[in-house]
Amino acid sequence: MKYRRFGRSDWKVSEVGYGMWGLAGWTNTDKMEVGKALDRAVELGCNFFDTAWAYGDGVSENILRDLVRRHPDKSLYAATKVPPKDRHWPPVKGCSIQQVFPADYIRDYTEKSLKNLGLETIDLLQLHVWEDAWTDNDDWKEVVDELKEQGKIRAFGLSLNRWEPENGMQAIRTGLIDAVQVIYNIFDQNPEDELFPLCRQEDVGVIARVPFDEGGLIGHLTKETRFPDNDWRAGYFCEENLIPTVERADALKPLVPADSNLPEMSMRFILSNPDVSTIIPGMRQVKHVDANMHTSDLGPLPKQQLEALRPHRWERRPTAWSM
Repeated sequence: MKYRRFGRSDWKVSEVGYGMWGLAGWTNTDKMEVGKALDRAVELGCNFFDTAWAYGDGVSENILRDLVRRHPDKSLYAATKVPPKDRHWPPVKGCSIQQVFPADYIRDYTEKSLKNLGLETIDLLQLHVWEDAWTDNDDWKEVVDELKEQGKIRAFGLSLNRWEPENGMQAIRTGLIDAVQVIYNIFDQNPEDELFPLCRQEDVGVIARVPFDEGGLIGHLTKETRFPDNDWRAGYFCEENLIPTVERADALKPLVPADSNLPEMSMRFILSNPDVSTIIPGMRQVKHVDANMHTSDLGPLPKQQLEALRPHRWERRPTAWSM
């Protein structure tokens, strides 16, 4: 496992981290296998784990708590997120920060997450959604300073809305944002345009999420794929999104090296960008952990292959099903 500097925090984080959304609230999750997968990740050098209160209403945070307790000799970074008070992902345009993240609410959920994680200090506390129109509000800034002064959080960040990498740049310029989490993959290359250069300038850590486009870049979806009604992917991979996703993934397959596969190529594409501090693929099985962690050993893609992937950029904007 290789490690990268996490912005101004100066942490050395594993370049392949662990996204913990799929460990709570998704269908077909085997709890025993999840525990083995997490332990295997630690064994292979993963030290950055990203969760959120909203992942199972604290269940995923509890899972991370148990992992940390099982490995007291390891320095594991715990990142979590405050859910929007109105439970809208992304925020309703025009709503105020008082409706979504009032100051007392941020404090309250910090305490809830501390309890769920079994920690005295959260390494990285993030707001789970963001609107740059909120940047000038002083309440959130005061809360961030207060939580740091009290030793309840070490760093503060934002999880940027899907397909809106520019919607957070004003906040970054305040100097209070230590890290941003953003969708970045072969399809979603937009963060390279403006967000990544600003993060580089401001020394902000970058967490690349959704490396496989919610499964589209695994290459297993077909135009007939259907998910259970209680699985959020049933809405995300509606016909409007499923069909073009499958077609675009199929168009990538001829570019996969003979000794590789589409998920591996997708991970290496992200690791080829030095602006990324860590990637957080979701993993529920040991075999997935082994495969994803191995990509750190392989290094970046050859320049010629990277150039071949550039035209597969997919310009998308938020819509009704793209939560």
